[in-house]
Amino acid sequence: MSDTNTTSLKSKLDEKKANFELNADETKKKIYAAGFADVENSDILSLAKQVGQQAPNFTLINALGKPVTLEDYLKKGPVVLTWYRGGWCPYCNLTLRQLQQELPNFKANGANLLALTPELPDASVSTSEKNDLEFEVLSDIGNKVAKDYGIVFKLTDDVAKVYNASFGLNDHNGDTSNELPLAATYIINEEGKIDYAYLNTDYRNRAEPSEITAFLKNNF
Repeated sequence: MSDTNTTSLKSKLDEKKANFELNADETKKKIYAAGFADVENSDILSLAKQVGQQAPNFTLINALGKPVTLEDYLKKGPVVLTWYRGGWCPYCNLTLRQLQQELPNFKANGANLLALTPELPDASVSTSEKNDLEFEVLSDIGNKVAKDYGIVFKLTDDVAKVYNASFGLNDHNGDTSNELPLAATYIINEEGKIDYAYLNTDYRNRAEPSEITAFLKNNF
């Protein structure tokens, strides 16, 4: 059995992806493929905040119902800012657990981790508890902050139907927008500038936590 600390996030995500390809029915595969293509063909990657740009400040409520402000965290050091779609997403849960494992290394390099989700606070509390998370999980209701960062897209109607039937997406988010953020990750320096940006239109691909640590170690 491999050590979870040495198994890359990518290998875990790829395994999950391979299981889907093996077991999912062809209709769902086609619906998801069309959904990926729709996001990939949009201009979202060019509209998203990029390295060198100022990171929009925000205040959001954490899992305990307390306000958390980006600028306050930046006074302590760099911030690793990441988005996840929701606790209903298995790729997100794999990523959150891997980030939790890597958290001591982030902190050793002076950084704090903030995770944003469009889920309502009750759902984010459940996700935080389920994955034993020791970092801030913030509810970005209506994707307001994600929109400031330019990383929000609308699901195709077919994907939205699957997500609502299978996961109750609208109930989790408290709206019927069927909008989600990219699974983006930024590293923001103490001046509020973006030093690192991981942007990908495929939510099954994520920033590798160990590579985030390496960037922090080499740049801060």
